[in-house]
Amino acid sequence: MTELSEHAARRLARLEAIAGAVRLSGRALGLLALGSTAEPARMDAWSDLDFFVIAKPGAKRALVEDLGWLGEAHPLAFAFRNTGDGWKALFRDGLFAEFAVFEPQELRAIPFAAGKLVWHDSALDPALAEPPPPPPPSAFDADWQVGEALTNLLVGLGRWRRGERASAFRFIQVYAVDRVIALASAETSGEGADPFSPERRVETRLPALAPDLPAMMPGVERCPEAARAILDWIGRRHAVAPALSAAILELCAPEA
Repeated sequence: MTELSEHAARRLARLEAIAGAVRLSGRALGLLALGSTAEPARMDAWSDLDFFVIAKPGAKRALVEDLGWLGEAHPLAFAFRNTGDGWKALFRDGLFAEFAVFEPQELRAIPFAAGKLVWHDSALDPALAEPPPPPPPSAFDADWQVGEALTNLLVGLGRWRRGERASAFRFIQVYAVDRVIALASAETSGEGADPFSPERRVETRLPALAPDLPAMMPGVERCPEAARAILDWIGRRHAVAPALSAAILELCAPEA
């Protein structure tokens, strides 16, 4: 058996304490670890605790509205209710948790990645902790990805010229880069991709793209340079309409 890292052992111990606290509350049927919380080999010093509490029918509201049970696992320094179902919480020792509370019938209606039951009551069917089948994937449309990326550059550069730096940054260094990541991912097996956050682990799962990312995301004051880098990356791999390329480069040019 692989020896757990100190970081993983600490987080797993906290997870067990949370499972014990929610069990003793008498209001829960299980605790489902998600993401790296369900995969100790991935845990490091920066890993959060991500989990679902599976509440007994009718007990969800009490678990969501009163976090006394969570404080029993370890004292809290701060907690913020970020959705109707869940919270983000900082423990006094610096561990951070994001979690939501659902009743069994709700789990079939929400998307989530496969996790691991840390604890469950005998009354809970473990199959309920399996994510619902994903919808059939739509066909990947590279032309759409390219068109969306390039028009994001065009719009973003227009915002840049207008002086809207924050909006320009998002269109160029976020939205267009998202499309670049999608295009690069399509050239690989897709293993390791996070279906909810495609930018996760992009540096390790897309090593051919990683060296180009700093030029595509140099910061809010360098949007024209970012746009040129993105245009160049796309142009080396896909057909780009000359008129669109010219329009983008014209907007990238220093203002008179």
